[in-house]
Amino acid sequence: MRIETIPENIRSIGAHYGVNGANLSRQYEERFSGYRCWTQLGHAEEYILYQQNIGPNLAIDESSLSCGELFTFVTNCDAHGGKGSLVAAICGTKAETVIAVLEKIPLAKLRNVREITLDLSSSMMLIAHRSFPKAIVTNDRFHVHKLYYDAIDDLRISLRWMVRDIENEEIARCRREGIPYVPFRYANGDTRKQLLARVKYILTRHASKWTKSQQWRADIIFGFYPELKKAYDLAMFLFGLSKLCA
Repeated sequence: MRIETIPENIRSIGAHYGVNGANLSRQYEERFSGYRCWTQLGHAEEYILYQQNIGPNLAIDESSLSCGELFTFVTNCDAHGGKGSLVAAICGTKAETVIAVLEKIPLAKLRNVREITLDLSSSMMLIAHRSFPKAIVTNDRFHVHKLYYDAIDDLRISLRWMVRDIENEEIARCRREGIPYVPFRYANGDTRKQLLARVKYILTRHASKWTKSQQWRADIIFGFYPELKKAYDLAMFLFGLSKLCA
């Protein structure tokens, strides 16, 4: 191991006691940490299981640790990310693989789970129903928020394509008539395409968090595209409703 790759804390300890940092790091990993005697070492690349951390309220989600490799994590919500949070970390997201690992936990413990929070993935739904038969399945409200924000953005993009076609027709007409093309601009100076591009961030924020220029831009776009205002108002209503139910 090159000295540059040694964690700073181990390098500092080695320097304090006059010990080579690389040797200290290697000794810690191989001897002092007890890693080689770890009971889960044999299957740690496939899964890690801490069934003692299971509780009545769990969450299941997928995440990437490194190099884009996905893992499925089951955590105890009551631990709030602290000690005792991790119930299982399983390589991959295939439902059958995750279920097989969770089946190693005694059925009595699995039946004691009362609620499991997850995203809208069909794979995660299957895992929850199979592995925790008595639990209420709750969809994470942040994933629900993302769904309707994505829907608003899809509408915004479709409108932008529409105005692009309008501008292309105007440019072609000006060429035929031999006159210079002057793009239409709104009161704030935005062209049609610029307005629909610059409003993306605004549509994901509550109106109370808009700046004055953002408020002006929102007033313009909602005036010209009432369908976008209707979608935004519905999204904010659902957002407020989900906060009340949380």
